[in-house]
Amino acid sequence: MKVLVATEKPFAKIAVDGIRKEIEAAGYELALLEKYTEKGQLLDAVKDAYAIIIRSDIIDAEVFNAAKELKIVVRAGAGYDNVDLVVATAHGVCVMNTPGQNSNAVAELALGLMVYAVRNFYNGTSGTELLGKKLGIHAYGNVGRNVARIAKGFGMEIYAYDAFCPKEVIEKDGVKALDSAEELYKTCQFVSLHIPATADTKNSIDYSLLKNMPKGAMLVNTARKEVINEAELMKIMEERTDFKYITDIMPAAHEEMNRKFAGRYFSNPKKMGAQTAEANINAGIAAAKQIVSFLKDGCEKFRVNK
Repeated sequence: MKVLVATEKPFAKIAVDGIRKEIEAAGYELALLEKYTEKGQLLDAVKDAYAIIIRSDIIDAEVFNAAKELKIVVRAGAGYDNVDLVVATAHGVCVMNTPGQNSNAVAELALGLMVYAVRNFYNGTSGTELLGKKLGIHAYGNVGRNVARIAKGFGMEIYAYDAFCPKEVIEKDGVKALDSAEELYKTCQFVSLHIPATADTKNSIDYSLLKNMPKGAMLVNTARKEVINEAELMKIMEERTDFKYITDIMPAAHEEMNRKFAGRYFSNPKKMGAQTAEANINAGIAAAKQIVSFLKDGCEKFRVNK
């Protein structure tokens, strides 16, 4: 059976070596498609693949139609909105992610972005500190929990809201659990955003939430750009010169925001949350192990499609 690693943005060599070790030890063949430049290359490579490991690569109906032998796709990372889950299910393909493998990397970046922003992007002027400030964590999953852990070291006062995480789970970590997103945004000067992009969450970070944030508000987004209502975010930033937006995912309106909100807006040119050597290795090897478990034992522990 052929296991394909299809990565327009390749894994580090050490990660590929780890993936190869897992796949070949299980008796499967490993094939690599790295730095491909045309979709046709991907369509050709998947024709005889039983399993695919991807990163941010798009796996849509055209890919599934070409992959006649395909049984499983594993997204090396937490987010999986680059895979068409409905089509995967229709083709009888299991889709998994590798939750938790990139979490510390993303959390460290979130706090790094906060420091960068409160110190005025290191422009030499006097900034502020994170010590004693109220931090709201919107979604208390693997990344959110790591953000809380790191933020404690900065001496921040930490709050969280997660519609699917019990309050007692949040509070056992020494974090104050709130009852709604509205309460979180009203309470916290800093909000670190970690919700996935779903039908319910897309454009959900809007004027009604953001308008109630305290003076000196900062929204930090290391999640997905689709959850932000960009027009309404820009409306808030036009009304409030104290509001900052810091993101790891470049908005569609990047050029306009850069022009209008200089000194209060920053976006990484490319998504960097999982771009560490450790996260790269962890996610790749976890994906390989999940494929082996699925093909040998039918294990679907991290399945994300129905």
